[in-house]
Amino acid sequence: MKKPQAAVRSRLRKQASRQEGREKRVLSSSQVKPSTAAGLAKRQEEAAWQASVSSYHLFRDTAEVMAFRENLLNWYDREKRDLPWRRLAEGEVDLDRRAYAVWVSEVMLQQTQVATVIDYYTRWMQKWPTLQDLASASLEEVNQLWAGLGYYSRGRRLQQGARKVVEELGGHVPHTAESLQRLLPGVGRYTAGAIASIAFGQATGVVDGNVIRVLCRVRAIGADSSSTLVSQHLWGLSQQLVDPARPGDFNQAAMELGALVCTPQHPRCSQCPVRSLCRAHQKVERGKLLASQSLPGSPDVEECASSTEQCQLCAHPTEPWDQTLGVTNFPRKASRRPPREERSAICVLEQPRAPGGPQILLVQRPSSGLLAGLWEFPSVTAEASGRCQHEALLQELQSWAGPLPASHLQHLGQACFSPLTLLQVVHTFSHIKLTYQVYGLALEGQTPVTIVPPGARWLTREEFHTAAVSTAMKKVFRVYEGQQPGICKGSKRSQVSTPSSRKKPSPGQQLLDNFFRPLIPTDSSNLNKHKQEEQQMEREKQALC
Repeated sequence: MKKPQAAVRSRLRKQASRQEGREKRVLSSSQVKPSTAAGLAKRQEEAAWQASVSSYHLFRDTAEVMAFRENLLNWYDREKRDLPWRRLAEGEVDLDRRAYAVWVSEVMLQQTQVATVIDYYTRWMQKWPTLQDLASASLEEVNQLWAGLGYYSRGRRLQQGARKVVEELGGHVPHTAESLQRLLPGVGRYTAGAIASIAFGQATGVVDGNVIRVLCRVRAIGADSSSTLVSQHLWGLSQQLVDPARPGDFNQAAMELGALVCTPQHPRCSQCPVRSLCRAHQKVERGKLLASQSLPGSPDVEECASSTEQCQLCAHPTEPWDQTLGVTNFPRKASRRPPREERSAICVLEQPRAPGGPQILLVQRPSSGLLAGLWEFPSVTAEASGRCQHEALLQELQSWAGPLPASHLQHLGQACFSPLTLLQVVHTFSHIKLTYQVYGLALEGQTPVTIVPPGARWLTREEFHTAAVSTAMKKVFRVYEGQQPGICKGSKRSQVSTPSSRKKPSPGQQLLDNFFRPLIPTDSSNLNKHKQEEQQMEREKQALC
């Protein structure tokens, strides 16, 4: 039976007070300023921040702040989603296990949708329910479970943080946002604030993508939301608004509002609990009133008192308000730099007759950099010259598997199409658009290779699908599987459907099909000639390989 939340909070406060002394000693050893000095500095920073901007972009009085808190929390209590990390955090009385449950969820949710995270989170917590369990796991196990979730360094840093807590902090997670950010690898300002507020009840605000969108609309902040000035202002607003009695719930409510109601493209303003306090919504209503012929004059709606050329939080004069966009005028972001493009030649090397079933070769990436520690098919940077690329890839394969038949190294797609229709896989990472030119090599009629150097291994197809491989490698393997003998389904135009699966064409389509159907000779001599031509075409295609 779930314990009442009031009892849980009381227990948490008692545990937090016992932990306070230990944490102060850790912080003092790290040369952290006393909390009183830090608090004074923070108050001075907030005062300077409020004095530097137009009151139009602030919450000016306590009544407005209280109304925002109350409306948002009431809505959250009614509408919040039932998510596994929330259930764990609400019912857990052990502070460290509670913090760990929040920590894992916040790291997984970075740049990843909730629907995707749920399954990964559930499997993670089943496998490693405590910090001690995660700290004792291998990096290979962590990468294997994380495979497919993207941004793979997150899992590695999460385990590094768990090991630091266990080995250096006595198994206790730091309790404040400041100490979390200072002491734990991979924990930034947002993650630290989320853990501190949700797990330990610290009244500290958070700013993520959802909160940025909500606050920019509520206070009509039209400047680039990724700029340092706007970022500082948003953090100040979040700190001003956070409810000291329910900081964790408030922060989750703000993020939930951005995820469910104040969405990027199709916000549901009619369902928003804080629309009466929203500057963007007020601007929309003002535009509607001005457009109405039955209501002459300008409605009494507040605007920023500063000139837009002087106010650094308003949109630039060259980016005027677009009434057709409504509240989605906010937030505004600078155009992103397109990811740099890279090309790679990659090969699926298979032993079809290996003991125990067909096996494929995987090699491990370096321990740092993109996709660190994950397994992939052997590859080389693609060169402009196809011949040089072929030779370089063959040399890379031989460095792992020994002498190989060069003539069997085939760029997938040649057996089915012309040389210009070679199969590729395009995968975009956060900052790189990588195009893989996919090759295949099957070691037919050779003695199976059983010994490989460190950093390589042979896996069955079943083992491949559960290994620590990236989504890009799974795409590459799907292309390879589709190009096996007798199968040409590497692209949409090469997919073959069976007669039973084809949709019966309409009468009009049948007429067109009959009109354009190639003329097939019916006498035996012409049939033989036609068959010979087809066989010759097939031999020419094979020669291209």
